[in-house]
Amino acid sequence: MSDIKSDNIVWHQGSVDRKRREAINRHRGLTIWFTGLSGSGKSTLSVALEERLTGMGCRTYRLDGDNIRTGLNRDLAFSPDDRIENIRRIGEVASLFRDAGIINLTAFISPYRRDREMARALADEHDFVEVFVDAPLELCEQRDPKGLYAKARSGAIPNFTGISAPYEPPEQPEVHLDTGTNSLSVCVDQLVAFLVRNGYLEQSLIAAAGQTFETGA
Repeated sequence: MSDIKSDNIVWHQGSVDRKRREAINRHRGLTIWFTGLSGSGKSTLSVALEERLTGMGCRTYRLDGDNIRTGLNRDLAFSPDDRIENIRRIGEVASLFRDAGIINLTAFISPYRRDREMARALADEHDFVEVFVDAPLELCEQRDPKGLYAKARSGAIPNFTGISAPYEPPEQPEVHLDTGTNSLSVCVDQLVAFLVRNGYLEQSLIAAAGQTFETGA
């Protein structure tokens, strides 16, 4: 990978800033970063939350691990260094979406705390919501929609998180979801309640969508 840099690159600031975009959207731009083992429910949750938020009139975009690796990060494998670069690029893309005033949802295993903190460091305070999608390894293996765990157990897939590579769970995530015991709808309700309670979404968006639920802790 080329490391050539230029001293002639200068960030060009346009006349439309983030605050104006957010005023049109009626919500803040932020990143909701789902992390957890393969099969824990990250993609399923991100799809369901995006559907709920879009129904409220929010502007959203979902960044999914497999989708990103078919295009932007197709040149990366799953070595520790490639995993770091994978998350670095995703963090930069998420930053652009925040500047556009869009709620972006990222669904990546992102197994290393330092890499998630690197992505968080690109955001302003409170613009990054880490969601720990927590399910026991045994349950993730039972779900195994792609048959990946079986291949990892057989040695066909090296560096597989949870089997031959480590997963470092978040120590202080903004949201901790137990997908082993809670239903999809309950988890989505918990996420939306968190966003409302912490001022990311206006109550008017909830009312306009005809939804009611408790927003307490």
